[in-house]
This record gives sequence, structure tokens and C-alpha cells, in this order.
Amino acid sequence: MPTTRLLTAAGCTLHDAGHGWDAIRVPRRLGLAAAAILGSRCGAVLAHSHTDTVYFFVRRGTAAGWDVSGTKAIGEGGILTIPPARCTGGPGPHWRVCPGDGDWITDAHALQAALEDCALSESGSERSA
Repeated sequence: MPTTRLLTAAGCTLHDAGHGWDAIRVPRRLGLAAAAILGSRCGAVLAHSHTDTVYFFVRRGTAAGWDVSGTKAIGEGGILTIPPARCTGGPGPHWRVCPGDGDWITDAHALQAALEDCALSESGSERSA
């Protein structure tokens, strides 16, 4: 569980990134496609309906070297609004993939590969055999 900074009125909490995890912000459509590719390898996925983005949680320190077009890494100094563990609907922050009991983390290399595959598919660069 991330370090809690402040409880909000909606039952969400503000958490500091860069302590127990970093986060990767991805456009919703691309992120959900990547989550589908990852399947059971996907950790928790946070959705923010008002920004049309999703967030994947990766190991602390990943943000420093993250360089995937169209995404943004959030590390130390960043803050995320985290909903209650089983909040799966908006408006506001909610889980697309609920966090497990102890591990929210998606492997950064697997996430990068899934995002790159999705971006290729969306651009039409991938050819059928």
C-alpha cells in the first residue's frame, strides 16, 4: 500500500509516488489495450475518467529511465489520488484492475512491450501474416 498523504471527501486518498512505487500515465484506450495484452501479468490499473487516462504501478525508480512515447512516468515528487480498494466505477478515480492484497506492480519491461505493440497496431504498422 502506498504512503498516505491525505484522505479526501470521496473516500479517496492522496499518495506520494516514488516511495513504494512509481506510476505510468497512459491514454485510456492504449492503456486498456495494453492491460488486455498483459492479462494476469497486469498489476493494478487506476482510471481517471475526467482525464481519459489510466495509471499502471511499476517498481520504484522506474520513472527515472522511462521513455515511451505518449506516456508519462510519475516518480518521486508526484502525487496520485487513490480510490478505495474495490471502487470500480466513476465518476472520479476508480480501478480498472483492482489492486491485489500486497502487490500492485506491473513489470515495467512487459508494460513497455505491450504499449509498443498496441501503438504499432493503432498506427497500422503491424502487418498480418
